[in-house]
Amino acid sequence: MKLVVVSAGLSVPSSTRLLGDRLAAAVSRQAPVEVRVVEVRELAVEIAHNFTNGFPGRNLAAALDAVTEADALIVVTPVFSASYSGLFKSFFDVLEKDALAGKPVLIAATGGSARHSLVLEHALRPLFAHLKAVVVPTGVYAASEDWGADGLDGRIERAAGELVGLMTGLSATRPATSAERAESAGGVLTVVPFAEQLAALSPNGGRG
Repeated sequence: MKLVVVSAGLSVPSSTRLLGDRLAAAVSRQAPVEVRVVEVRELAVEIAHNFTNGFPGRNLAAALDAVTEADALIVVTPVFSASYSGLFKSFFDVLEKDALAGKPVLIAATGGSARHSLVLEHALRPLFAHLKAVVVPTGVYAASEDWGADGLDGRIERAAGELVGLMTGLSATRPATSAERAESAGGVLTVVPFAEQLAALSPNGGRG
């Protein structure tokens, strides 16, 4: 399975990239994945040219293809003015329409203060819902004080597990249905129409 990490960190080294790497490592521990990282910072000039001439450069085109072909995404942005960065948004603005439709996405962000953690719910989740992606329930926000503190590792593992669940299919983790159990046991399953089931539950046998 192909997993693409989209990191919009601006510095080197970057806490945003570090969070993306840790999330990808957590996914890799739970499922066999081929990880590719897209550093949006390196594509800034080509993204700007794409807006003005309508055509992606070679590196941007390769990154957009990787995202489109991925089985799942991890997207990580630094917080700017209580939202995702403009560069982060610009990358997804030049992506083809419906490229993320039905694709599992894990959202994450980094910031200097825990006060900005709501960026996950107020900005990132609505953005990827609009792009028709399937966003995992647990988003991961890492403030400066979270690195090395209790709690971050747990959120990373939980979010990674949710992403793996979507990547491998929910059928792999849900309990088997009665039909599936009967089939695996070689038995015959009798299907009772709903109207008959309802009648059987009625005190007078469904009459009146």
